[in-house]
Amino acid sequence: MIDRSRLPSFDEVFSPVAYRDGGIDLLDQTKLPRETIVRRLESVEDVAEAIRVMRVRGAPAIGITAAYGMALAAQKSGQKTQVPPDLMREAASALRDTRPTAVNLTWAIERMLSAYRSAASAPEPLVFEALLSEARRIHQEDIAANRAMGAFGADLLPEDATVLTICNTGALATGGIGTAYGVIHTAYGRGTLRLVYACETRPRLQGARLTAWELLRDGIPFRLLSDGAAAALMKTQPIDAVLAGADRIARNGDTANKIGTYSLSVLAEKHGIPLYVVAPTSTIDAGTATGEGIPIEERSADEVLAPFGTRLAPEGAEAWNPAFDVTPAELIAGIVTERGVYRSPFDFSAH
Repeated sequence: MIDRSRLPSFDEVFSPVAYRDGGIDLLDQTKLPRETIVRRLESVEDVAEAIRVMRVRGAPAIGITAAYGMALAAQKSGQKTQVPPDLMREAASALRDTRPTAVNLTWAIERMLSAYRSAASAPEPLVFEALLSEARRIHQEDIAANRAMGAFGADLLPEDATVLTICNTGALATGGIGTAYGVIHTAYGRGTLRLVYACETRPRLQGARLTAWELLRDGIPFRLLSDGAAAALMKTQPIDAVLAGADRIARNGDTANKIGTYSLSVLAEKHGIPLYVVAPTSTIDAGTATGEGIPIEERSADEVLAPFGTRLAPEGAEAWNPAFDVTPAELIAGIVTERGVYRSPFDFSAH
């Protein structure tokens, strides 16, 4: 019998980022699960550093944090009305350069620049207030999108479902309940989810550190497994679906997500298991025709050679460390957004 009394409501799910009293309070995800540390960000440079080193991560949460960062830039200018355009352009550039793959980052920055232009040209410009309102609107829209995606995705799962997921796509990665995790949360709340398998998600272990932390917090039954165990799991255990998030979706449906997602898609195809990508429409990049045009961030080799400061590989070893890979559209059973479920062949040219 599933005890759903332990599951927090949408309103009770915390956000990893909030704008309060002239600054940004950010839950430092590099410290979880050992420590819960909230850092105070008081400049655009602080925000850029937090995004770059992954104190905040997950495409929607990155976009929300960048939006608040743009508002912070205007607030720190000391001018509520005539905020210099050069200052806003510099803030946008500093934030845009932090993570090249997550399209939500650029999307949020462009929305903030548009809000700035509208406010600056108003008869009585109140630029900071307009920017803070727009950032909060972006945040609230993501909360609503999470709810919708959770419902659409849960409808795809059978009764008593067992699912496999990768990376972290929950409240830590978004403004609300999550993308792929939002489907898990919703299905469990309905009583239709039996078990979650969560990949560790090497080398930064977002699955082991963050998704496991959220699943424990929400009281959802799960098992953690190493990434390399996914093939054996699919061969020997009944898996009803693979659920993944996305950092960028190309016009044809090719999807960039955390490294290891492509491997899961190939394995899922082999074993007849549907793989669903769950992401808001802000993750769709209609300007990029296929996955070949998606920039893939390469991170420090130390994340592989000496994860979390502990040297595992011998001195002199080198590593290749792409943060993302691209899953071809033909391996995706459906793309779940806040507007509904899209099926192959995908065409987001009208997005």
